[in-house]
Order: sequence, then structure tokens, then C-alpha cells
Amino acid sequence: MRHTGGCLCRALRYEAEGAPSFSGYCCCGDCRKASGSGFIPFMGFSASTVRFTGEARQFRTRSARGSEAVRNFCPACGGLVFGGEIGKDSSFTIYAGSLDDASAFQPQVAIFACDRPGWVVLPPGLTAFDGMPE
Repeated sequence: MRHTGGCLCRALRYEAEGAPSFSGYCCCGDCRKASGSGFIPFMGFSASTVRFTGEARQFRTRSARGSEAVRNFCPACGGLVFGGEIGKDSSFTIYAGSLDDASAFQPQVAIFACDRPGWVVLPPGLTAFDGMPE
């Protein structure tokens, strides 16, 4: 199984091999602000299974766990594509809205569900966590 995707202008691209290790929705305030929506849909992959091409810019913030959160976006179109730092992190979070085939996204969880706006309706069957699961 191969997942491909990238930004709106196609300058920043990725290929991820295999099934994601986790997938879901993050409803935290930072993800809402970064996406301009009620959540960010995400898929987690081991760094060894993902290859990126093109230039990425990073925006860094403090995560809910107190570590640094790195969000990568295209410097040309501004499209938000993935989380993590190339060459440093052992895994990456691909933002599902950047997938070429949106049907590849199969959410399993919702994290920071306690921060979810009332107008965001989660699909039935998701396991919801008030924060980040252990």
C-alpha cells in the first residue's frame, strides 16, 4: 500500500509506504488554528516509510505534552502537509487533507475531543480521548 500526496501547488510532495500506525482527528486548539477548521485529520507513519520531495517551511509551537510540535507547509502555496522534523523525528504525521486519494483515510480516534467545537460532528465508531492517549 502506498499513500501519496502534497500541497495545493504540488511543490511539496510525499510518498508513504504501508498502512498508517494510527489515524484520526485532532481537535486541539492549535490544530484548529493551523487548519482553519474544527480539527486536523492525521495519519501516523514511521519515518523510514516516508519520503518527501520539495521545500518545506516549519512552524513550531509547544505541544500539549510540553515538547515542540513542528508543522510543515509549502512556502509557495501555504498548504499544510505534515508534522515532524525531517532528519530528527522517528515518525511523521501526514495531514489527511493532503492525500491524493482521500478515501485512503480511515479515522480510528479523535484526540482532544473535549476541545471540539459543537459544530464538529465526529463519525460514529471513533474512540474519543479528552487529551492525548498514552
